Amino acid sequence: MALRMWASSTANALRIASAASPLSPAFSVSRCFSTVLDGLKYAPSHEWVKHEGSVATIGITDHAQCCTGDQDHLGEVVFVELPEAGGSVTKGSGFGAVESVKATSDVNSPVSGEIIEVNTKLTEVPGLINSSPYEDGWMIKVKPSSPSELDSLMGSKEYAKFAEEDDH
Repeated sequence: MALRMWASSTANALRIASAASPLSPAFSVSRCFSTVLDGLKYAPSHEWVKHEGSVATIGITDHAQCCTGDQDHLGEVVFVELPEAGGSVTKGSGFGAVESVKATSDVNSPVSGEIIEVNTKLTEVPGLINSSPYEDGWMIKVKPSSPSELDSLMGSKEYAKFAEEDDH
């Protein structure tokens, strides 16, 4: 009995829901535990942007590589399709794709501009998106043609709330 009470209070503290039957010891995770970094901007399609000077670095969020709306983990990324440097991207349009053991997802650009660099490491080690989505797993660097587009993106607090609601 004490173990069940401890498990119940721990589950409540961690926002873990118990299974349908109160007598069942099984638990299911109701949300993904993903990292959201301050200082970045976030798109509702789960891409992040780090804007420094005239360069915007873009990748997919920890939430995107970790979870989808139905709380399934995307899983280990096994292939990344990236554009060529010198091309252009348009805000809201796809520029590449990420394939995992469970699904393939398009990646949309949160800003418009010229692609000035592509992370070619991802073609050899696509799992960098899983292990380091905000550092080594970046996808492209863009020179924004309309820096004001960044203003329409979410900050870290708004994105954290958005991602939590997306899990439900």
